Amino acid sequence: MAFLHAQIEGKIAVITINRPPANALSQELLLELDEMLTEFSTNDDVRVIVIRGEGKFFCAGADIREFTTIGSQEKAYELARNGQQLMDKIEQYPKPIIASIHGAALGGGLELAMGCHIRLVSENAILGLPELSLGIIPGFAGTQRLPKYVGEQIALEMMITSEPISGTEACQYGLALRAFPEEKLFEETMKLAEKFASKSPASVKAVINLLKYTKTEQFAEGIEQEAKWFSEVFRTEDAKEGIQAFIEKRKPNFVGK
Repeated sequence: MAFLHAQIEGKIAVITINRPPANALSQELLLELDEMLTEFSTNDDVRVIVIRGEGKFFCAGADIREFTTIGSQEKAYELARNGQQLMDKIEQYPKPIIASIHGAALGGGLELAMGCHIRLVSENAILGLPELSLGIIPGFAGTQRLPKYVGEQIALEMMITSEPISGTEACQYGLALRAFPEEKLFEETMKLAEKFASKSPASVKAVINLLKYTKTEQFAEGIEQEAKWFSEVFRTEDAKEGIQAFIEKRKPNFVGK
């Protein structure tokens, strides 16, 4: 694997994202993660998965430079649907997946974390969906999962302003389970993972499978519509301007086209 490193500690598989400087989610990285999760799903020695980031960040978002290579609305739709399917695979994974978030979980990074069953954060982490600052929208089910955790008003504020919240606030809003000082985060993550790993795999799998029934029937329709809107917005002039401005590290000039 080029961008992922896995280490098994007892009955816990720790998957580390290692794509410096920001651990951005490239299409290749997403494929690697899909393959690794498939492999661990049939490994009876692994009962819990922990996903974390190497360096300063958990994951600072999707690889925006890859967006410049998407030449059609159809390709944008395909990108969104592929990402949604991976996040859905994570959410429906038969073993608990814990996201251990330090530094930043932004854009696709937060969407990845929201697919996980549990999110533990450092107190000073920042979490957000800043896609509207690029003239696009979240495309990996972020528009559907974020309101589920924080409510519609906070979700709208976070998405439309593109302003992140802290790890401490994420706990207050229900987006994360607990916040710790950064130096204690991984230790505390492993403590929780060990508690999960001590339980009967059959009963844990049953509980996870039952969680899907708490979703509304509209969730599947919601992510389908998200992919359509993502592809619609992606073809606008403002989207092109926002992506280019991000790459050039300048403020975008949105003209409404």
